[in-house]
Amino acid sequence: MQDPKHYIHESIYWVEGERIKPNPFQPRRTFDEAALASLAESIRQYGVLQPLTVTRMEKERPGEGIFVEYELVAGERRLRAAKLAGIGSVPVVIRCGEDDDRMKLELAIIENLQREDLNPIDRAQAFNRLSVDFGLNNVEIGKRVGKSREYVSNTLRILQLPKDMQEALARGEINEGHTRPLLMLIDKTQEQRVLFDEIMQKKLTVRDAEQLARRVAVERARKGDLTPELLLLERELTEALGTRVRIEKKEQGGKLLIDFFSADDLAHIRKMLSHSQAQTHVQQPAYAPAQAIVAPEDAASSPSATLATPPATLAPSPEETSDDLYSNSNFSV
Repeated sequence: MQDPKHYIHESIYWVEGERIKPNPFQPRRTFDEAALASLAESIRQYGVLQPLTVTRMEKERPGEGIFVEYELVAGERRLRAAKLAGIGSVPVVIRCGEDDDRMKLELAIIENLQREDLNPIDRAQAFNRLSVDFGLNNVEIGKRVGKSREYVSNTLRILQLPKDMQEALARGEINEGHTRPLLMLIDKTQEQRVLFDEIMQKKLTVRDAEQLARRVAVERARKGDLTPELLLLERELTEALGTRVRIEKKEQGGKLLIDFFSADDLAHIRKMLSHSQAQTHVQQPAYAPAQAIVAPEDAASSPSATLATPPATLAPSPEETSDDLYSNSNFSV
């Protein structure tokens, strides 16, 4: 596409910026104002170092004769910055002949991809336009932009996300890697929404988000093994601790898994557990009769063994409450 024969006289021309129309097929929809201002300052000092690419069109105006105007193919950031800098004319190279709409879109996409200027949503929408408006399949799109078929397919899948998730991606609040675990839950709308909220609020890494998505993917099969009572307990613990809590049942006993993503999360969980334990101690009678705790041997022989309430204990001393957050004495099994 850069063959000199495609350009008039292989020359650079100076054209008034006001006579250059924007490319109607420009895939990029958002322009960083701060970056434009920085580029404008550079252009003000050194000029436009790289020519814009345009097409030339001659139109006849009644009573005025032939009027020449130009349509931008590539270089919209430079054109906008030049206008901000107050530069009247900009250097351009003029493509020969009439480019069809698909060629204008392809050239604009390729320029932005080479500069890595497109955000993932703009890129996905541009690929989608090549597919829907011009009938190209993923292989053909990949050949034109120098990407693999898998790259094109994965990019197009981003458009399956809800609108607000796409907007968060376009704004850079989540990155493209986060779309993979979100798309894993495309048929589980509620779980997808919960995962998205956790990514936004807790700033989860892509790896953490993928682990949560895989866990949710097998959650429904796991819930078939839990009794209604255990499911209710799991939900109550999740609400009380403010984080995901899971009960995994085994042939004998099971595991209680509590998620946390930072030291602050862990401190909050410890505080909630300590507060709950303190309330239990306050409510218990001063001379409560001692109750036996079912031992592991008894639990195995009893069909519905439950843990009895332990006898009241003395409140911890100030020295004990100042123990390190991660000390074993702060947790019970």
